[in-house]
Amino acid sequence: MRSLRPCLVAFGAASLAAGSLVWPVSASAAETNYVALGDSYSSGTGAGDYDPASGSCTRSANAYPKLWAAAHKTSSFKFVACSGATTATVTSGQLGALSSSTTLVSISVGGNDAGFASVMQTCVLKSTSSCQSAVAQAETFMKNTLPGRLDSIYGKIRAKAPSARVVVLGYPRLYKIVDVCVGLDNTKRTVLNRASDTLAGVTAQAVSRAGFTWSDVRDEFSGHELCSGDDWLNSVTIPFESSYHPTARGHQLGYLPALTGSARAAVSQDA
Repeated sequence: MRSLRPCLVAFGAASLAAGSLVWPVSASAAETNYVALGDSYSSGTGAGDYDPASGSCTRSANAYPKLWAAAHKTSSFKFVACSGATTATVTSGQLGALSSSTTLVSISVGGNDAGFASVMQTCVLKSTSSCQSAVAQAETFMKNTLPGRLDSIYGKIRAKAPSARVVVLGYPRLYKIVDVCVGLDNTKRTVLNRASDTLAGVTAQAVSRAGFTWSDVRDEFSGHELCSGDDWLNSVTIPFESSYHPTARGHQLGYLPALTGSARAAVSQDA
């Protein structure tokens, strides 16, 4: 997540009021054409209040792109993130929302390429050794195959939106490691956190190569992982698809500040 244009003049300071991020907007911000791409962590799966028209994409009114657009003046806002999206399906099904007039893009992608859902199912339903093996296979994919996929999709985003500032958001660690917490054992939790760190490292490097802006949300979610006592993530839910995804609070208090700060910093770099 880096590289920004056009030069949007002087954004006001962010402030937290009544649990929401309020960011005063300058007149130039009214020219913002924002496109929200990505997977379930961007669509808002797990955050509730879904748009019926979005179907299986489960786009939530509580998702951080919707919250950001509501808090800022925009000339246009296209919310095309979709649950289950991979680098391939973002390329084939979402990039049409971009154009030469796009000025801001946000995206989270890569977790599904690495088999996030299947790894979590293995770790929840099977043995510790099976979980460790599934995580190790996912990490091998992240290190060897995912970089090329990320380079490809980031290049396509830049080609379609040459003047946009692009913010790539990562994924939080899932667990706070504590002595007592119902559910998975700490060995499973530790390797899953390690996988989150591996994915963050690989993605950050690809973002740097693309010249985009990287927004690492692990710091925003620190102290609010599962087992923290103040969780901003769903544990196992029915339907399973919402499991291990941010809650509405996770979007409001974790992802929204991450996007707001990164977008503002990116504008400052360009000014």
